[in-house]
Amino acid sequence: MSQSAVQEILQRIQQLPDEDRLLLEARLAELAEDEWRLAAATARRAAGAGGIDQAAIDRAIEELRHPS
Repeated sequence: MSQSAVQEILQRIQQLPDEDRLLLEARLAELAEDEWRLAAATARRAAGAGGIDQAAIDRAIEELRHPS
């Protein structure tokens, strides 16, 4: 999609009535959440297949937050 097409879409969104824009924003948020859940499920399966469990993930995050 070209930049001009994106700009046109954004302009059209800005011209929507508030109620319609809020509905659009809510639907886009739902789609983003669905994509995140799918990506997270895929990542968990890949991690599990690689022998990485939630405890290992938690330890790695803790080490990043509080290095020794």
